Amino acid sequence: MKAIVIHTAKDLRVEECAVEKPGPGEVEIRLAAGGICGSDLHYYNHGGFGTVRLKEPMILGHEVSGHVAALGEGVSDLAIGDLVAVSPSRPCGACDYCLKGLPNHCFHMRFYGSAMPFPHIQGAFRERLVAKASQCVKAEGLSAGEAAMAEPLSVTLHATRRAGEMLGKRVLVTGCGPIGTLSILAARRAGAAEIVAADLSERALGFARAVGADRTVNLSEDRDGLVPFSENKGTFDVLYECSGAQPALVAGIQALRPRGVIVQLGLGGDMALPMMAITAKELDLRGSFRFHEEFATAVKLMQGGLIDVKPLITHTLPLGEALKAFEIASDKGQSMKTQIAFA
Repeated sequence: MKAIVIHTAKDLRVEECAVEKPGPGEVEIRLAAGGICGSDLHYYNHGGFGTVRLKEPMILGHEVSGHVAALGEGVSDLAIGDLVAVSPSRPCGACDYCLKGLPNHCFHMRFYGSAMPFPHIQGAFRERLVAKASQCVKAEGLSAGEAAMAEPLSVTLHATRRAGEMLGKRVLVTGCGPIGTLSILAARRAGAAEIVAADLSERALGFARAVGADRTVNLSEDRDGLVPFSENKGTFDVLYECSGAQPALVAGIQALRPRGVIVQLGLGGDMALPMMAITAKELDLRGSFRFHEEFATAVKLMQGGLIDVKPLITHTLPLGEALKAFEIASDKGQSMKTQIAFA
């Protein structure tokens, strides 16, 4: 079978690799769709991010869906032909953090397409994928592309849980790529009363408006566009910081009300923080990393028509054009979410 393998920065290849057979409790999935994530782009463009660097060839991909092609022994809740969204979260279930109910912090997490450990955890961008049945959520009623969006949506559902009470809150989202726009959808579904989105790109802000932002601020046209929101000690109750950019975080902190909550999703490296403002306003700074149990909820929200991700899928290219797909995904001027069609 064919798989998408990254060797070093800008060295992406579609290569042959061995087909695995499902063992007990596992299924073989004929992949249908795979979304290119920001971390995939970091590996492609830079060979990694921060201290995480490629040390060996690695199959990319963790936003995937497909059809069940074979059942391992003991699998009874799935059938051949089922469309499933596949969670890339594979905690061990036995370490201290798993037993404390924090599976996303598992000591032995085997998250698809990750160079954090060595040997690297191979990803899911392959024509045939063997996964545990417990990773698979039936996605009937959705397209394969929608089902593959369950992973990034889960990231924002986890962030929304980290933010706490959302009903009636005023929310600011900085950075309107896929995670920022999905955060708008998640916050609205959780009961946010007002959502303002800020970005440097008018095109990105157009997507933010399309998914429900009440107001947008183009910071490339008006660097002080968030300043009015800082009057009277601030406007917003919750900040979803999705850009990973220090100026966005600082501007967002100034726009938060006392005892507001910052949820940091963007991973742009270490940055300086305005600790005086955080302390004086008694702000809560909360990290948000990956997800686990939110995955099934993401699928159900899409199936019920409660969250619509279709406007965010801008490009779908065949496996044979994987390199072109990664180039398009790297160009934020034309791509929001680029996916690869495996079948």
